[in-house]
Amino acid sequence: MSPTEARLQDPSISTEDEFDRSLRPRRLEDFVGQGAVKDQLAVSIAAAASRGEALDHVLLAGPPGLGKTSLAQIVAAELGVQFVQTAGPALERKGDVAAFLTALESRAVFFVDEIHRLPRALEETFYPAMEDGSLPITVGQGAGARVVTLELPPFTLIGATTRAGLLTTPLRDRFGIQHRLEHYGPTDLARIVRRSARLLDVEIDDGGAHAIALRSRGTPRVANRLLKRVRDYVQVKHDGVITGPAAASALDLLEVDHEGLDRLDREILRTICEKFGGGPVGLSTLAVAVAEEQDTIEDVYEPYLLQRGLIERTPRGRAATRRAFEHLGLEPPGPLRLV
Repeated sequence: MSPTEARLQDPSISTEDEFDRSLRPRRLEDFVGQGAVKDQLAVSIAAAASRGEALDHVLLAGPPGLGKTSLAQIVAAELGVQFVQTAGPALERKGDVAAFLTALESRAVFFVDEIHRLPRALEETFYPAMEDGSLPITVGQGAGARVVTLELPPFTLIGATTRAGLLTTPLRDRFGIQHRLEHYGPTDLARIVRRSARLLDVEIDDGGAHAIALRSRGTPRVANRLLKRVRDYVQVKHDGVITGPAAASALDLLEVDHEGLDRLDREILRTICEKFGGGPVGLSTLAVAVAEEQDTIEDVYEPYLLQRGLIERTPRGRAATRRAFEHLGLEPPGPLRLV
């Protein structure tokens, strides 16, 4: 198998993230989809701005590639305040946290991506900062140690997480505003594709945008990545215009099918269906059969296959559903318990 990082359908950050950043919306009105989240954030932002206060701390949860970072940047832009970004794994010592917090301007937005990966020992450092705007620092060691409390300017902590269940309750409860982002429908994704094509100065019709949207796994980051590949294809093979048939041909060449599955997804399905008669098959056995790590299968491939109803987790292992056999054009080996 190819390295996971090379997958077009992987919604996690890739080496092409600079391309993704260039297509990010800058204002809330330009952000497509997530209507309820946008409306609620708009009210909170307007209220905080009218009072001249820092926005309450915000927690954004949801699968990767749905726009959590973009929303955090938009919040800062709408408030007209400083935006400072880091990630949970990058904060290793209390001094790292103190360095960021003490350098913030008044009402600044401090964005911590993958906040669930924040070391547990550092969480307590955030508690007084989020609640009281203060930062206790221990100076010295042993019997001569003393605690010095630093006063912090008002700020907004925006935490983003793909696994909200891993957050501790004390940390989660300190976020006054909590939103979960959901996968996008084809209509919203097609709007995003058309907007990105306009920014890239690529001509695209409704059929082309819809074809890309249908195969994007409900994820804007994947849609933008596919758009770039289709742009290359039509530039070489066609007249540079992304039509429905041209987009379909490009995506077929990239081995991305109408369900948004790529070759690696289909190989997992085919292994379960053909080698193991539809399952159930244990995760360790499946990992050996497809020459992939167990964690990679569980974290990268399985979620989308589960969402599409193509596999099911059972106490005895992974099993293919009837839809999986139909998708691969295979005949189920007798009556299947799974729908």
